[in-house]
Amino acid sequence: MAMAFVLANALRFHVQRLPATAAAASAPGRPVVVFLHGLVVDNLSSFYCPLALPAARAGHEVVLYDLRGHGRSERPATGYDSAAAVRDLVSLLGALGLGHRRVHLVGNSHGGTLALHTALARPDLVAGLTLLEPPLGGAWVENMVDTLSAAALSLEDSPVPAELLSLRLRKAANLTAIADDLLNRTSLIDDMAASLPFGPADYARLSCPALIVCGEHSELVPEARELARHAPCATIEILPGLGHDVLKESSGVLRKSVLAHLEATAAAAVTGTGTGTGTGTGTGALVR
Repeated sequence: MAMAFVLANALRFHVQRLPATAAAASAPGRPVVVFLHGLVVDNLSSFYCPLALPAARAGHEVVLYDLRGHGRSERPATGYDSAAAVRDLVSLLGALGLGHRRVHLVGNSHGGTLALHTALARPDLVAGLTLLEPPLGGAWVENMVDTLSAAALSLEDSPVPAELLSLRLRKAANLTAIADDLLNRTSLIDDMAASLPFGPADYARLSCPALIVCGEHSELVPEARELARHAPCATIEILPGLGHDVLKESSGVLRKSVLAHLEATAAAAVTGTGTGTGTGTGTGALVR
């Protein structure tokens, strides 16, 4: 594992790279698998054991990084919109010497939203998508903005970080301090409020194979089905008994599905012959 701080798009990003096996790395054209985590209290570490390490062991070159303002990456006051996130990613790939490679983006929650934005903005760059509980519709954004605004008020001048430190709960104290900074001292909430929802016309433009995974009880299932219905090469998988947090709650089942999709997409990219595990109709749905 290689860990570094990389300057990209004028910001300092915390990055980890996991090498593929020698045999897989020798196949030209295999996409680099890039993981995009969720909002505020999330960071690259949430992917490491459930998906990133297994993907590397399966022969995929892996890049994980803390999004702008998150984890150990630099936290500027502005630039938390999707367009800036796409620029961050493209610049980071260039700084890592990967600007000539195509990528397979694996996004969890808000990271899935950013992955879809990237695939639509840069179809030449993105060879495949794996979207775990991606928020796509306007109602979710409105609810999240309200939730984050309430959290911002509760964290402003809060003694909680100091109390957590006094209890030697350093990780919790650090996450709380980061959340306070993001919500009260950056444009993140305003940038989210100004974002536009995706629609059928956007989904129809998606040209790469996509696997969408949602929990059975997630409020995001209807919009995920819309994406699968309109995207030419998308498949949706519904995991029974689960809600939004499929990454933490279904690691074994999820790992099997994601690794199969990564390998199919990689094979298609190498041979230039296909659409990965998508159905080709945009209507596929698996329930496990």
